[in-house]
Amino acid sequence: MEMNSEPDIQFFRINLTKVDCLIVTIDDIFDVYGTLEELELFTEAVDRWDPNTIDTLPEYMQLCFLSLYNFVNDVSFEVLKMKGFYIAPYLKKSWVDICKHYLIEAKWADGGYKPEFEKYLENGWMTIGMSVMLVHTYFWIPHSFKKQELPSIQQYCYIIRFTCIISRLVNDLGTYQRESENGDTLKLIQCYMNETGASEENAKELIKSMLSLTWKKLNKEAHNSSLPQIFIDMAMNLARMAMCMYIHGDGHTIQDSQMKDRVLSLIVHPIPQKENINEKELKIMTH
Repeated sequence: MEMNSEPDIQFFRINLTKVDCLIVTIDDIFDVYGTLEELELFTEAVDRWDPNTIDTLPEYMQLCFLSLYNFVNDVSFEVLKMKGFYIAPYLKKSWVDICKHYLIEAKWADGGYKPEFEKYLENGWMTIGMSVMLVHTYFWIPHSFKKQELPSIQQYCYIIRFTCIISRLVNDLGTYQRESENGDTLKLIQCYMNETGASEENAKELIKSMLSLTWKKLNKEAHNSSLPQIFIDMAMNLARMAMCMYIHGDGHTIQDSQMKDRVLSLIVHPIPQKENINEKELKIMTH
C-alpha cells in the first residue's frame, strides 16, 4: 500500500503481497531450515524451472518450489491475457538470481567465512529481496512495455539497485543488534568492524553516511531516468517503506507496538471525524 495506494491497481497489491510471502519463506529456508546440500539442490531446481525434476528435494522444498512455480505461471498468464505479453522468463530470472545470492550467504555461514565489507554489500543488495519485488512491479503497473527498457529491468538498473542498497543499509542498521545476539548471518556493521577494526559506533556512522549518499544517487537517477514515472515513484516509495520499517529497529521481525499501531491506523481503524480529533491524535497524524 505504501508503494501505491491507487484503487485501480488492486491486482498489483494482491500479487505483490504474495511475492513478499514467497520471499520471506524462501529466505527462511536458506537462513534456517535447509542444509547446504538441500539449498544447492533447491537453487538448481529453480534454475531448471521444471517441476518434473524436483524428486530429489525434501517435501517442504517441493511444496515451496511448486508454490513459486505455479504463482509465476498464473500471474504471467493473467498479464498475457491483459496485455498480450508473456512475462514468465523475466519473473523467473529474478527468482533464480535471488536464490543464487541466498546460496552464497548460506555457503559463507556454513564455512564460517567472514566476507569483506564490499563483498557482503555486493551480494547483500540482492538478498534484501527488493529486486524481485521491483521486477514484478514493472510488469504489473498500468503502462505499456517498451522492449528497449526490458534489458535494464533484467540487469537491475540503477533505480532498482539504489532502492535495494538503501533497503539493505537500513535493514542492517535496524536488525544488527537482534541478529548479532542470535548468532545469525553477519551484517554490514560486523563486516566493517572485522575488516578494519573500527568500533561499532563508527561502523554505524559509516552505514548512515552511505545511506544518505545512496538516497542522493537515487534522487538523481529518478530525475534522469526514462523509465515510466509510476515505476520510478513506486521504487522510491519502496525505499521509503524500508526506512519506515527499519529506521528505529527491526519493525519486520519484532512485532513492536509502534509498527502494529501504524498498520492498524492505516488499514483497520476508521479515520476520525474532525470534531473528534484530540490533540494527541492530531500530533500523531501530522507526524
